[in-house]
Amino acid sequence: MGEKQPHLNGSFYGPSVPPPSRSYRSRGDDCCLFDFLFQLIGSVAVVAGLAVLVFWLIFHPSRVKFHVTDASLITQFNFTTTTTNNNMLYYNLYLNVTIRNPNEKIGIYYDRIEANAFYVGQRFSTEALAPFYQGHKNTTVLSPAFKGQQLVLLGSNELSVLDSEKSLGVFDIHVKFYLWIRFRLGNVNTCRIKPNINCDLKVPLTSNGNSTAVFEITKCDIGF
Repeated sequence: MGEKQPHLNGSFYGPSVPPPSRSYRSRGDDCCLFDFLFQLIGSVAVVAGLAVLVFWLIFHPSRVKFHVTDASLITQFNFTTTTTNNNMLYYNLYLNVTIRNPNEKIGIYYDRIEANAFYVGQRFSTEALAPFYQGHKNTTVLSPAFKGQQLVLLGSNELSVLDSEKSLGVFDIHVKFYLWIRFRLGNVNTCRIKPNINCDLKVPLTSNGNSTAVFEITKCDIGF
């Protein structure tokens, strides 16, 4: 007869199961990875810095300059609030704007030029100007004209400002130019960028060819 199986008290779970094996990566591997990434980033930064330096040494780029050399409101800048005219602003604004490219080796394509005129924060006119190419060390004169009428909604504060400026014969007008431009570097054209030019002007009202105020040449700010 075979031997009797000994009596087992409690539950029997079978033989013990060894824990799963784990793979460990040494800290030396992490350090090598971080060193490689650090060296890669440093190399890219050095190459980019050298490229900028070489570009500057070759082309000596300088910022383009915008000035409004003359501005006048001819005959009218009036606001009517009658029911028939429906809060209309009548205007007749003329500007002369100089754009100076001081660079000897960089030309500029002005693919699109849009001039917008604002009064007390409200746009009252928009003019599209003809595109052009500006050569090296060149000054270009633009003469946008804003003529017509536009519905604007002026509150009591804005109307008070209008009355005050009308008595002085000088109006605070903001003109903003939206540009699409490309640079020409030798035989290479860059991709298009879209800066905007902001001009805060104090424009005299001229009546019958005469004005007691004189417009002062105003430098415009470049933004993106």
